[in-house]
Amino acid sequence: MSIHWFPGHMATARREIRKTMPQVDFVLEVLDARLPYSSENPLVAELLGGKPRIQILNKSDLADPEVTARWLPAIAAVPGTHPLVHHHEQRGLRERVTTLARGLVAEAAPSRGGRSGPLAALILGIPNVGKSTLVNRLAGRVIAKASNKPAVTQQQQRVQVGSDLVLFDTPGFLWPKLTPASCGYRLAVSGAISDRVVDLQDVAGFAARFLLSRYPAATLAFYGLDAAPVDETALIEAVGRRRGMLVKGGVVDLQRAAERLIHDLRDGKIGPISFETPEDRA
Repeated sequence: MSIHWFPGHMATARREIRKTMPQVDFVLEVLDARLPYSSENPLVAELLGGKPRIQILNKSDLADPEVTARWLPAIAAVPGTHPLVHHHEQRGLRERVTTLARGLVAEAAPSRGGRSGPLAALILGIPNVGKSTLVNRLAGRVIAKASNKPAVTQQQQRVQVGSDLVLFDTPGFLWPKLTPASCGYRLAVSGAISDRVVDLQDVAGFAARFLLSRYPAATLAFYGLDAAPVDETALIEAVGRRRGMLVKGGVVDLQRAAERLIHDLRDGKIGPISFETPEDRA
């Protein structure tokens, strides 16, 4: 199945971004370190207009560090784009961002980069990628409402970050057609798409196939399984049995088991896992 989710406020966000772009010096795009390709909005590249871009790989503590290390040169190979790895326990984010941004802006627009005043940045990110939490961390105070559910921020706001930086915060937005289909599934597994608009058993099947293919040892260890299930349905059933999710007759409640698998994966309980590699882009 194909997964799509494009509420009306996301279309509004895209129009606001197009209007705001001429006012900013650079773009701060927040990606999910577990899926840098699928969480990168392809519409951003066409809106940049030559402005430098810093891509923050957020939630890096949940990602496979070996895979993240492979993503860094792949991202840096894109002209005008620089990766920055971050997770919630790291400090000094504002200093890292402003120092890097001044260098990139000076290179792209020497007359602007040499100024001592604050730089203006447009911060972008898909729903539930942790953008609001990053805005609060950069500002050093609660500015944006943070939540573990997508589509909380509904309108653009201007945030003064110390004397060095001004942020234009925007609602998280996706793009009208999520292609290839695997990108839509990865976004659904990560929580970027509302659970209300997807078939969680279908999404869990995708997640289970992925885990059995890429991280079988970690999956078996976390759920206490002695042998790898034969397929994704067998894994979901095994999760349900191990967690006591049974209905009358000892049958596994597949809906509850699917939800458990997805949330264990999202929360990093199975281990540090990356949902895609640079090679998967092909």
